[in-house]
Amino acid sequence: MNALTEWLIDRPERISRHLRALAPLFARLVVGWVFLWSGWGKLNNLPAITENFVSWGIPFPQVLTPFVSGVEFFGGLFLLAGFLTRVSAGALGITMIVAIESAKWGDVDSLETLLGFDETAYLAIFFWLAIAGAGAVSVDRWLERR
Repeated sequence: MNALTEWLIDRPERISRHLRALAPLFARLVVGWVFLWSGWGKLNNLPAITENFVSWGIPFPQVLTPFVSGVEFFGGLFLLAGFLTRVSAGALGITMIVAIESAKWGDVDSLETLLGFDETAYLAIFFWLAIAGAGAVSVDRWLERR
């Protein structure tokens, strides 16, 4: 039993210590890139996005459309750099909750459906980044050291 524990638990844990900086970096790069471009697309197409917000019943669409678009763009940019990661991830997580509730909730017929949305996966990543932080390879870490 000790050999099995060593092989399946202890050894992977030791290996993961060497790769620990890669997990938040990879998560930040992936979602940062996606949301940088999502926000950019929305900022460059505000009238159509505002119409979507109206159809989803989001209040104050003329105000919230550019605000959310900016949160996505700058939040994505900040995540790429690892700057203000917890704040950016928190703000983007809130946008995912609103997106699920306003645009997707009518499609939810089971837990499986809810968990299958891209927005739910993004929410999970944002939740993790908001708690865990940017990691070792980030502006946040550089600022902490100063």
